[in-house]
Order: sequence, then C-alpha cells, then structure tokens
Amino acid sequence: MTVGNARYAAVAAITSYKPIEKPLDFSETPSQELFGQNVFHDAVMRARLPKPIYKAVQRTIKSGAVLDAQAADAVATAMKDWAIEKGATHYAHVFYPLTGATAQKHDSFLSPDGNGGAIAEFSGNQLIQGEPDASSFPSGGLRTTFEARGYTAWDVTSPAYILENPNGTTLCIPTAYCSWTGEALDKKTPLLRSMQVLNVQAKRILKLFGNDSPGRVIPTAGAEQEYFLIDRNFFYSRPDLVVTGRTLFGAPMPKGQEQEANYFGVIPERVLAFMLEAERELYKLGVPVKTRHNEVAPSQFELAPVFENANVATDHQHLVMITLQRVANKYGMACLMHEKPFAGVNGSGKHLNWSLGTDSANLLEPGETPHENAQFLVFCTAVIRAVHKYSDLLRASIAHAGNDHRLGANEAPPAILSIFLGEQLTDVYEQLEKGPARKSKKPGTLTIGVDTLPDLPRHAGDRNRTSPFAFTGNKFEFRAVGSSQSIAGPLVILNTIVAESLDYMATELEKATKGNPKNFNAAVQKLIQKIIKEHKAIIFNGDNYADAWHAEAEKRGLPNLRNTAEVMAAVGKKEHADVLSKYGVLSKREFESRNEIYTEKYVAEITTEALCALEITKTMFLPAAYRYQDLLASTAVSLEALGKKADIRSLDKVTRLISELEDRIDVLEQAVTAEVKGGVVKHALHCRNKVFPALLAARESSDALEAIVADDLWPLPTYLEMLFIK
Repeated sequence: MTVGNARYAAVAAITSYKPIEKPLDFSETPSQELFGQNVFHDAVMRARLPKPIYKAVQRTIKSGAVLDAQAADAVATAMKDWAIEKGATHYAHVFYPLTGATAQKHDSFLSPDGNGGAIAEFSGNQLIQGEPDASSFPSGGLRTTFEARGYTAWDVTSPAYILENPNGTTLCIPTAYCSWTGEALDKKTPLLRSMQVLNVQAKRILKLFGNDSPGRVIPTAGAEQEYFLIDRNFFYSRPDLVVTGRTLFGAPMPKGQEQEANYFGVIPERVLAFMLEAERELYKLGVPVKTRHNEVAPSQFELAPVFENANVATDHQHLVMITLQRVANKYGMACLMHEKPFAGVNGSGKHLNWSLGTDSANLLEPGETPHENAQFLVFCTAVIRAVHKYSDLLRASIAHAGNDHRLGANEAPPAILSIFLGEQLTDVYEQLEKGPARKSKKPGTLTIGVDTLPDLPRHAGDRNRTSPFAFTGNKFEFRAVGSSQSIAGPLVILNTIVAESLDYMATELEKATKGNPKNFNAAVQKLIQKIIKEHKAIIFNGDNYADAWHAEAEKRGLPNLRNTAEVMAAVGKKEHADVLSKYGVLSKREFESRNEIYTEKYVAEITTEALCALEITKTMFLPAAYRYQDLLASTAVSLEALGKKADIRSLDKVTRLISELEDRIDVLEQAVTAEVKGGVVKHALHCRNKVFPALLAARESSDALEAIVADDLWPLPTYLEMLFIK
C-alpha cells in the first residue's frame, strides 16, 4: 500500500466508524446515584468506622490533628474491606513526581497464610507509608542515582478511590512523596505546606476582624480543562504527535476557526458519546464536573468542574486528564492535552479559578457594597500586592515548552502578568487611594428590548478574556496555566505569595492597633491606601493583546519573560528562594532542584522535537518531495520528446524548496548536536535561540512543500483531515 493510499484508508476507516461497544444505558443508574460511588468519602467512613475513629479522622482532615497508629489500622481495615467488596485485588499509593505525570506502584492485598492458602491483609502501616524507588524520578541533585530510598505518605485529606479496569479494580490512595532525607520530590507536599501557611496567615487577619475561631481557612480551586480530540488513525499516523504531543509540521488549512463557528456549536455525536462516558467515570470518582462545550478551534473542547479544596482539586485534575485520555481511546480517538497541538488555531489552556474561604464564608466575596466590606478589601489587596511583588515567580509557575506556544498569541494572555479588577472594584480602589471609599457602582439590569424576554441582572463590571489574572465575581481566574500541566505548581506559588502578603498586612495592622483596637478601621484604610499606591502598576483593565499595553507595561516596570528559557534564567533570585523557605514551603535546596529539573525538562522537550523533526523531514518529507520532483521532471522530458514545450515552474519551485529544506535540515542538525557549555540554563537559552528557530525554519520549507506536492504522495495526515473529519 502506498503512503497516500494509507492516508486515504485512515480517512475511510474514520468515515465508516462504528462504536466499539454497546452504548451505555444512562437511565439505568441516575447520575446522582453514581456520584462518588467509587470514593472512600465521608459517608462511607461514617458508616464503616467506629465513631471515635471516624471523629479522629475528621479532626485530622479539618484541623490537621495527628492520626495515631490505632486509628490508622482501623481505617486501613475498613478501606480494605470496602475495596475488596468492589472487586479490588491490589492497592496503590498514587503520587505526583516532578515528571508532571501521575505515578503509582500496585501491591496485592493477598499474602500467603502458611497453610497453602492466602489471606487479604492491609495494615495501618501499609496505608500510611509506602516505599517506591526514588532513584529513577527527577530530584535535581537532591538524591544521587545510587541512593534509592523514597517514601510515600498517606494524604488523609484527599479521599481514596477505586480505579476500575475491565479485568478488575485497584484501591488508589493519594499520597505525598519525599526522599529518605525528608525533602519533597513531588507536587503534593509543597502544595499541602502552602495551604498550611496560608491558613495560619489568613486566620491572623480574621482574628483582627474579631473572628477568633473561623475554623480552617482553605484555598479552593476549579480548573477548566481544554483539549483536542482527533481520530486515533490520524494520531498514530503522525510520529510528531505520538512523540511530542504536537504537530511539528502542517500546512495552513483553507478553513480554520474563522467567524468562531465552532465555539459553543453543536457537539458531534461521537464526541458527545465520549463526553457522556468520561463524565460518568468522573462522577464515580467524585469529580464534580459541571460544564462541557465546543471550544474555539475545530476539534477543541472544554470540561470544567465546580470549586473544591485546592488539594483535592489538584488530585481530581490528574484524574480528569487520565480519564479523558482513557475514554477517548475507547471511542477510537486520541485526546491531546498539549497547549498547541496545531499551528494556526487556538491552543489549549487550563484556567485556574482560585479563591479562599472557611466552611461558612468566601473571603473573596465582595458583597453588594464592596467599598464597605473592609475584610474583603484586605484579602483582595493582599492578592494584588502578592501578584505584583512576585509576578516573575508566578510567571515561572506556568513556564514550560508547551505553554510558550500559547502565551502572547491572540488566544491566551500575554507573558506579562497583570490583574483585571473590573469597573466596580477599580473604582473602589481609586477612591481608597485618595481617601475613604464612599460608594460602589451598582450592577443594574440589562434590557434586551424584546417584550417576551425578561430583564437580566447585569454585573457591575465586564469580563476580560485577555487578562492573565482576572477577578471574576468572588474569585481570581489565573488564565495563563497550560492545559497539560498540573495545577499544583501555580497553586503552591499563589498560596505562598498571598500568605506572605497577609503576613505583612497582619503584622502592620497588629502594630497599628496594639493597645488600642479603636484604631483598626483607620489602620486598615491607611494600609490599603499605601499598598495600592505601591502596587497599582499591576492593575490593568484594558486589552492585554495591544502593542500599546506592552509598551505601557515596560514603563510600569512589569517583567515580560517571553519564554521558558528567559524565565529559568531569571527565576533563581534570592527573594524567590527566601519567600518559599521562610514559610517552609520549599527549602532553598528544594527550590533550586526544581528549577534545575524544569530547565532540564525544557531542554529535553526542545531537543526531542528537533530530533523528531529531523527524522520526519529526512525519511518522509524529502522522499515524497523527490518522488514528486521526479514525476514533474519525467513529465517535462516526455512533453519535450513529443515536441511540446514543458512548463517547469512547478518543477523549479519544488527543486528550490527541496534544496532549501536540505540546507535547513543541516542547520537544525548542527544546532541540536552543538556542545553547549555553562550549565543547564545556558543550554536552555541555546535551545530557545538556536534550536527552536532552526526547527521553525525547517517547518516553513516542509509546509511549503506540503502545499504543492501531489496529495497522494504526501505521507502525513493533513490539518484539514485531522481537525474536520470525525
């Protein structure tokens, strides 16, 4: 079969697609009965644990009290019995190493009984601690290769769950992961530390407002997940997608996302079937998915959950990505999480909605008169100060090779971090900068002008889709997070820098009101006024895409770190290490190790893309182009032999492009194999400044060839095929 025929066979297979299995009967079990059925959640614990043990577990979850060995044994026994009833044969400590992926080691419940049989065992010690090999995960120099010991530690605040497989089930236990020396080797440990310090500092503020027992203050999160779906036949026909997660080549389509025709459009039947089953699986796991819709680009979609405890939300985000990819495979599709799998259409993000609250109150809820809500203004001001003071550290939390393709394009926020507050809050802060705030702009109503349609309540301010960090009612939306990354990193930095701001504000207010609580209101107003004057440069409500904003941001002194290499060269500042180590979130060694790991990952990803591009251009594109060149040359010779004048313009163009591509392949090969001295940051800058431009140049020539080489000779599925044939 020729290459072209193989492509056409893939298209034929897709257009004659039939479901792999019988459709699910959604009326058989209502969704509300499915929700959480595979989770060892509060209701299950209440039913299965002795009352004193249940109360001890709740104290641990809600207030951080230590769980003793006896209670852990009781929980382990109940968890094992529950899991075995659901068909589990193994348990797994699930953790999140610095690879960015989910890791797990499965152990059987069964142990020989000494009499030729076996018994199911699971002790408190086995629940609390596991010991996976730590030598093969990234440590950034914290551990040498021959030192292998590492530990997983049960995270009681994130519920265990059952992961189903056609041939059985596994009890999955969320855990933190650290080295033998106690240093964090994962994403969960610093997240839990950051939540702990944020709780401490937030409670100091609440105490100043007269709330001595607010309970635990918890950051909450809800991450919208964007992704692409393409047919699996196309996916496996594209080595670049298989190896790197994105298309390194692809000529522009005659039709893309013009007129935003895809956005919120009717969801294709096959895709909707996939979505329904993915949601059903997530419901079982207690993931509160709420929204689904078509996104802007063709074959792009979004799923969004409701708010949860930030730690649980992070664990659930990993489950969302795993579930989407697993269920897509069942429907003959590939789910692409890369930030920019296709050039020329919108990429994918993971908007991270973040707030802060107690069991009874959202601390970022402004109310109807925010100018009178001093507590809200203090917490909101702390966020403004934090994002401005540590904007480059927050920028680093979303820096990686995939996100470099998105940030700054007219589809995602720019690399310059700024805060959108909206009309109402901006007006309140402008009043506070000059003196007391005496009014808040009212939301009002929206009259549409059709008698049969009701008047609609209108928000006091519009939304701004170009802002990287926007206040949206009672939360902030960090829109610059990449679709493939864990939300743990951005949450760690956001929690920590906000905690530092709350610490600063609490200290200032405590000093100002010491011995005289009557000074409190005046002290709050004076402090907010001071902070706004110092940090208002971060507030911007306009078009973040505009060139004028980039010039204005430079005048304001806002950093513009355009890519990951620049970020990693700038992130190792003393104040960054200091703020993380001061609050025990990351020690200096842990911080430096992570910077090294993420920089090495960037180098590895760019290098892998370059090597993959070299293989594709040499073994697929050039042979196809030479075949077409030979066809054109043979045709010209045949015409001349018949006494006809041959038009060789296409032959000349193909010959020129082949020569150009050969030259650019040489340049790319030299760039990727060059010896780079001076450390990993220097290597990252080399990748960005030499390897990546050479890769783009090779793509330019290859894409130009794709546009003119005979379709039946071109070896790879095209953008038009992948994005529009479902």
